[in-house]
Amino acid sequence: MKKWFLAVLVVILGSGTYYWQTIDRDVRSLILTFPTNKDLLFWTNEQRDYAFRALDKVPLLAKSRVIASGDNVLALPEGEPLALDVDVDAYMAAQRAAGMVIIHKGAVRYESYQNAFTADGRWTSFSVAKSFTSTLVGAAIEDGYIDSIDDNIAIYLPGLAGSVYDGVSIRQLLTMTSGVRWNEDYGDPESDVAKFNNHVPEPGVDTTISYMRSLEREAPAGEKWVYKTGETNLIGLLVSTATNKTLAEYLSEKIWAPFGMEADASWLLSSSGQEISGCCIQATVRDFARMGLFMLGGGEVQGESILPDGWIVNATTNQVGSDTAETGYGYQWWTLDNGAYMARGIFGQGIFIDPARNLVIASNGNWEVASDRTQIPERLAFYRAVQQAIDAEIAQ
Repeated sequence: MKKWFLAVLVVILGSGTYYWQTIDRDVRSLILTFPTNKDLLFWTNEQRDYAFRALDKVPLLAKSRVIASGDNVLALPEGEPLALDVDVDAYMAAQRAAGMVIIHKGAVRYESYQNAFTADGRWTSFSVAKSFTSTLVGAAIEDGYIDSIDDNIAIYLPGLAGSVYDGVSIRQLLTMTSGVRWNEDYGDPESDVAKFNNHVPEPGVDTTISYMRSLEREAPAGEKWVYKTGETNLIGLLVSTATNKTLAEYLSEKIWAPFGMEADASWLLSSSGQEISGCCIQATVRDFARMGLFMLGGGEVQGESILPDGWIVNATTNQVGSDTAETGYGYQWWTLDNGAYMARGIFGQGIFIDPARNLVIASNGNWEVASDRTQIPERLAFYRAVQQAIDAEIAQ
């Protein structure tokens, strides 16, 4: 028997019955195609269908750190079912989504799980984690660990001194306007985002520092927006270095436990033992929705804001535009013209937040293409349909 298959069995057995019981017989058979390499961008649909609900259990990716929840859970009461003029089952099937929760005014108006996934299951976030990481920058400023987002990043990460990032501000990293050349093509095995995943750093050097300081400049800092997962990894390293805490620990301390997340989450680690801060938080759909409620509530935990005055407004307001006409970009949040904003991840992960309607939509997915330009408009159209349904209620 192949060694990798034995390893999968050990992982399954060692994780207890939790994941096993949430997967039906047909999906269990996908163990036979369980990913045997860490290049998840190039896994098959079947491998992703299984692995995205247990990414921290994949043998080659299994290094992770727990984001501990607390004893007091923020209740999500059931509200009246939302009357949607949309075939939601068909929409979820087209999005290859396994879970979705719609919360309006703090109450659950719609909730659905498909493909043997359940409310207790955890699904990976991909770049939704970027918005979590940027929020921790605000918390670190409020706590006095970071002076200003206009500081040179090299002050906090001296390994970047003398590199292309020496002189780039934290603000420019948050808005992805460093001017550093980067290729985020998820279908190109020679892109930076692909090569970064396989990078072997010099002895004693963090993986992110090692790779990012080798890059070259293509534009003056602050002038050009280019989406760069590697820079969010720098932001995460900034937070963990400044606070002297792991990102999982700091997220648990500031938000996850005191705000009332229901279940422990996990955060995948790089080869250097650092959370991959541009990616890979495993959590329930309901807890992703609770993160949306945290933002809707002004970043308050137990009646006190953990973020600087004005942080959420600035973080969720278009700062630089983006590569599409319908969206802008704030501090690692995607913005829309109507005041709504989103955390968004490849393969269809998302948290949609509409302050005007007191609305949060959290959903996962497994698109056939990592960054599917045909699926994004469908996702936005669904968000608009939910907004219209709420507006129709108000008009009655």
